Amino acid sequence: MDKYGIVLALFGAVISVLLAGIGSAMGVGLCGEAAAGVVTEDPSKFGKVLLLQLLPGTQGIYGLLVAVLTLIQIGILGGSAEVSFIQGLLYFAACLPMGVVGYWSALRQARASVAGIGIVAKRPDQMGKAMIFPAMVETYALLALLTSVLAVLNIPKISL
Repeated sequence: MDKYGIVLALFGAVISVLLAGIGSAMGVGLCGEAAAGVVTEDPSKFGKVLLLQLLPGTQGIYGLLVAVLTLIQIGILGGSAEVSFIQGLLYFAACLPMGVVGYWSALRQARASVAGIGIVAKRPDQMGKAMIFPAMVETYALLALLTSVLAVLNIPKISL
């Protein structure tokens, strides 16, 4: 059973980067479509809408960070990979918050960013307010990141 520990840990790392990355890619794409429409009408708004487009991309970065920390902790990067089945389950569980919340929050943040892009299209002077709405969603991505990082870094080393 111990030989499956590393597989579970790797699967957790993959879930973290895969789900958060898919959510970010979809979110940034959705915002890019809205931003392109605004820039077509007024190219001077490019910088403002670009900032709003980039916000849903942070979850993908967070997912990658959790995956890299997991790979370091399990010894794939810079060590010897010896992970018990129980440790593998723990790493898998530790990666889930970032993967699942990262996916979901990136999509929801994209919707808030698209709304912000609409604000900027009509009232460019309200950029600060337009940024607040998607930034509130970012809070939950950060909480998931913190949860996953703390969990990954505090899984005890169990000798095989």
